[in-house]
Amino acid sequence: MPYKLPLGPLHPAFEEPYKLTLSCKGEIVEDAQVEVGFVMRSIELLAQRRNYIRDLVLVEHVCGICSNVHASTMAMAVEKIGGITVPDRARYIRTIMGELERLHSHLLWAGIGAEDIGYHSMFMEIYFLRERVMDILEAISGNRVNYGMISLGGVTRDITDPKSILAMAEEIKKGLEKVVIPIFTQDKTIIARTKGIGTLSKDDALMYGTVGPLARASGIEEDIRESFPYAAYDDLGFKKVVLDSCDVQARVVVRALEMMESIRLIEEALKNLPSGPIRPEQVPLTIPDGEATARSEAPRGEVFYYVKSNGTDTPARVKIRTPSFVNIPSIRAMVKGQYLADMPLIQASIDPCCSCTDR
Repeated sequence: MPYKLPLGPLHPAFEEPYKLTLSCKGEIVEDAQVEVGFVMRSIELLAQRRNYIRDLVLVEHVCGICSNVHASTMAMAVEKIGGITVPDRARYIRTIMGELERLHSHLLWAGIGAEDIGYHSMFMEIYFLRERVMDILEAISGNRVNYGMISLGGVTRDITDPKSILAMAEEIKKGLEKVVIPIFTQDKTIIARTKGIGTLSKDDALMYGTVGPLARASGIEEDIRESFPYAAYDDLGFKKVVLDSCDVQARVVVRALEMMESIRLIEEALKNLPSGPIRPEQVPLTIPDGEATARSEAPRGEVFYYVKSNGTDTPARVKIRTPSFVNIPSIRAMVKGQYLADMPLIQASIDPCCSCTDR
């Protein structure tokens, strides 16, 4: 007899609170209803009551894992309205911070995925590398979570010793090449637990409007770093990772290979870091009338910001669309016909972020 089973909003396998109501027949899931909105914080409304400088700090708190990309994307929108030019050195530093944040996010996700599979030793190896990424972020910004690196027109801190950062990046690269990539792409246990599980066809991925690694694992060749280049991506070149097997294994491999590309981008940016200032000498406190949008490739996919100015130091409107907002609903397509026991792994494979979704 068919029955309904609630998972969440609080569940050991979920990073944050959201709820799946599964319609099951025996051990097979026939459908799912997804509910979000358990941690709404009204950040968009708050942003319209603070000045632009304070807003850059505020939007960093949309997500603790991808805080930098929110501040940099909002800054890009405001810079368009104000006609503010970002110096070359600042563009490169923004790129370095963005890719370090991607590394941190992907490693955090990989560790949780290894734990969901039951691969505890792999969890420890991955979190050791994650700590090293956080050490680099701390060395550059002074912070390990919210970095406070973005200012209008540039960045707040310079990279004064690129060689030491390069040495730390090389250590992470060796760990990825020797441990993470081989195990995630070749280990029989990982393959058995992920291959053919939670399939999201390309048609379904397009219908739900999925973005980021989730979309690229379903054959969608879209990455904002290539489609709408920003920061220093045009200068450094970029190789996106796209697979078409559409299952959990594809999502694992896409993120694993993206980490190697992030390391390459960080190394190239550090080796070719331009000289010059890290921000303009003067940045206006008030922004002229206008409106603009900005897009960035966050670790989970496209982040979209709309900012409208009314000529004061406070925005008239701020609208944020995060990747998890469009990715989470696609769980419904993934779970149909799957075993109930695979639900924690399938939902984890999209790397859902309710902090972003319920901003």
